[in-house]
Amino acid sequence: MNHDRIGALDRMPLPEAARLAPPVDAGRLAAELAGVTGHRWRPQRIRTPGGGVGPATTVDWRVLPLHSLGGDPDRTDPGGPGPVDYAPTVWLARQPYLREILATIPAPLNAVRLMALGPGASSHAHNDPKYALDRGFVRLHLPIVTHPNAILVLDGVKHCWQPGEIWFGDFSREHQVRNAGPLTRVHAVIDALLTKGLAEWFPTYWQAAFAQGIALFNRCRPTTPHSPVAAARRTAALPHGFIEFDHDNSLDGPLCTVEIMTVDGGLALVTPERVLALVPVGPDEYRFTGWSEQRTIVLTDLGLLLRVRHGGALWELAVSAMPCAG
Repeated sequence: MNHDRIGALDRMPLPEAARLAPPVDAGRLAAELAGVTGHRWRPQRIRTPGGGVGPATTVDWRVLPLHSLGGDPDRTDPGGPGPVDYAPTVWLARQPYLREILATIPAPLNAVRLMALGPGASSHAHNDPKYALDRGFVRLHLPIVTHPNAILVLDGVKHCWQPGEIWFGDFSREHQVRNAGPLTRVHAVIDALLTKGLAEWFPTYWQAAFAQGIALFNRCRPTTPHSPVAAARRTAALPHGFIEFDHDNSLDGPLCTVEIMTVDGGLALVTPERVLALVPVGPDEYRFTGWSEQRTIVLTDLGLLLRVRHGGALWELAVSAMPCAG
């Protein structure tokens, strides 16, 4: 299936960024920052296709992870689908006010990082296609320390977001950060799954655009236990695109054999190369940890139902599955 992102984002033009409600206490955030700056932060890294971690950045761009895959206190990349879910790191315990702010966000959180851009540092212009509203991802910024000459250029528009503000930026568009000021610019960068509750934090103009179906709204994780259907170990042949997260053609490609089984007390999709933990989002429906409901798997008595969403559009593919010994 070759879907073309359905053109949903063309229905109503949206700006490249939006200031969200509510405001936060800039002074408290700055005071807490002093409690973790004695530790030398590690350079930022990126996540590579296949779930690996890429080389460290060559510019002065350092990260303190507050919420990372498995709660790893040294992992500075944003993470993605893999064998473990996101969890708080030891550094978050030293940021009680920021932890309080995070708890108010009505959405599942992925990576949360304090990101420090040193004086004279500049990134290259790039896009992060994953962080798109029609995929159900958002990236939020809480500035803590900044300077008028520390700017973000997002889709050709210069921004210098201020402490006390919460901002959404559409980082699927081209962007670049530059710090020509004398201070290290520090932002808390929050990767979250868009929900209807979080959408209410956006300005009124955006609400009308959301009503047109441009965004994918995720559900918060339910507390219902696994059903007997979920407990059955099974094997199936899925389109390779469905577990290749760097490509859009999720229901295309050659078939690959996978197993659905319990791993470390939770459900996972297992290939010869990878273990991908599954997170419940509804009755017998699961998304991949580190990913949104852009791709989900429904476990049925007859097999699997693969679901792919972009904004308000939905595609489905039924796949047979066989029980396997376990």
